[in-house]
Amino acid sequence: MTGWSLLLACFAVALVTWTLAGVVRRALLCRKILDAPNERSSHVTPTPRGGGLALIPVTLVAWFLYSLWGGATAAGLSFVLVGACALAAVSWLDDLHNLPAAPRLIAHALAVALGLFGLSGSGAVFQGLLPPWLDHIAAGLAWLWFINLFNFMDGIDGISGIETIGIGAGLALIGLMPVPGAGFILPALLAATTLGFLIWNLPPAKLFLGDVGSVPLGYLLGWLLLSWAIQGQWAAALILPLYYLADATITLARRALRGAKVWQAHREHFYQRAVQGGVSHARVSLGVLLVNVLLIVCAAWAASGRPWIALAAGAVVVCGFLAVLSRWALRKS
Repeated sequence: MTGWSLLLACFAVALVTWTLAGVVRRALLCRKILDAPNERSSHVTPTPRGGGLALIPVTLVAWFLYSLWGGATAAGLSFVLVGACALAAVSWLDDLHNLPAAPRLIAHALAVALGLFGLSGSGAVFQGLLPPWLDHIAAGLAWLWFINLFNFMDGIDGISGIETIGIGAGLALIGLMPVPGAGFILPALLAATTLGFLIWNLPPAKLFLGDVGSVPLGYLLGWLLLSWAIQGQWAAALILPLYYLADATITLARRALRGAKVWQAHREHFYQRAVQGGVSHARVSLGVLLVNVLLIVCAAWAASGRPWIALAAGAVVVCGFLAVLSRWALRKS
């Protein structure tokens, strides 16, 4: 695929997603499928929930068509596409009926097990530090955690769209560098479809992703990142989602240490506490955007042969942003 054809394809899928998201929004409003504000949410207006019904199908069709073109291993990618479809179906039921945690986690685990067959490459995710069988198990557990943390972090307007575009665009840009990688077409298409949805989700959001969007997105992004790690770009794969990884993991650890039910909805993430401190959704999401730009630079630095220095720089960026969010959280105290 040439540069111009890729740009045209990205524009087309973004436009289709934007258009379909408008159709989905009207249907959700008609059926009163709304996310009502409550004590654990960060919004104040009932908003249609289920924007993933536009984003995920367009993304999966775009990836499938690219695989038919011969740009990806159809056999390997097919497992991932099936897993994402299954997760979207279960997650839509969850949006409608609030399924218990156990069946949701079982569905996530089964999709990960299936998706592991779609990981191509001769390398190891953990770069040979673990025996092959243990590397496979650890990769599955990491993927499972990423799916759930991505869902947990989808709590304010624009944040998950910005994060997805940051990771997708970062992988696509690094994929254009003369370094080993897992390709740039699939992440570029994912970033483009997400951009089409993000227009509806920017503050003040007119449409939310819902679990039908955030769960499959975490699944697809996790597969891309693991694929890059297998190709030797482990540092770039760790740096690009580093803010989401840090915020979600630290928050979960805090809740677990005090005996809270870690699977329940809450408003304790760094970004949520900043909003509670009086900072707008737009300002926090803009901060996430700026952090992602810096992390893309660090990831490119890692891919060029300086993984440890780049990882340290990325950690400094994320720690600094978490400190800023913590300071914003104290504004009303």
